Amino acid sequence: MLAILLAFMHTQAVGTPEEDRAVFLSTFAVNIPGIPVSQYVHGSMMLSTDALNQYDSIMDFPPFQEVIDRGQEIWETPFKNGNTFAECFENGAVNIAGKFPLYNEKLKRVITFEMALNSCLEQNGEMPMNYIDPETMGALSAYARSLSDGMLMQIEVASASAMNKYELGKTLYFRRIGQYNLACASCHLTNGGRYFRDELLSPTIGQAVHFPVFRGGERLYTLQMRYQRCMEAVGAVPFESGSEALNNLEYFHSYLSNGLPLQSSVYRR
Repeated sequence: MLAILLAFMHTQAVGTPEEDRAVFLSTFAVNIPGIPVSQYVHGSMMLSTDALNQYDSIMDFPPFQEVIDRGQEIWETPFKNGNTFAECFENGAVNIAGKFPLYNEKLKRVITFEMALNSCLEQNGEMPMNYIDPETMGALSAYARSLSDGMLMQIEVASASAMNKYELGKTLYFRRIGQYNLACASCHLTNGGRYFRDELLSPTIGQAVHFPVFRGGERLYTLQMRYQRCMEAVGAVPFESGSEALNNLEYFHSYLSNGLPLQSSVYRR
């Protein structure tokens, strides 16, 4: 049954994003029955009271607060021309991160929130940051995304061109890669909410709303950094962070969490 589902999702003619989301939801309704979709934001922790209690305890006094504080300092420090990051975004970037990634019709490409941060730097005569540097882009993104905590994810796929990028991201999500011949869907759709070997895996829906995360309370990962670590884990050479392939993947992946609240900079085991 699940093999048939994977084949259907990978080879079907272009459907609507909402149809895709409905397929994911129906799969998880079977895998993890009785769990409200609102709880998916907790990932695999939603299946363990002890894990959720540990999470709540850590989040009361997060050991990574100094990283977020450093991100706030970067965010608030004026550029050489006197402008700040807040001036680059609608409403000072409050309740805006949930609209990213977005498809830019003029540029004909998907723009992630981190790309928007780098674009702001370049527009103000500053050097862009390395997308995988936790000390700069990681810290900045951790703070900047926190300005949208509680906002509901609202990714739009509003044109044929946008749909093309969404479909490219979907194709990558279902593509088996690496020495272990696994796809994102192998773990987080087929086995979302179940054990795979000795690991309890989170469902796809709900994953995109809480990045960056601090794994083990220390190691900061943006969503694309996490994609790269997963690719390495299955024995594949990861795509470059900020590449069109990962941007499209993030676009598809994020759409599936539409309607769920953002909470960035959280603890994960």
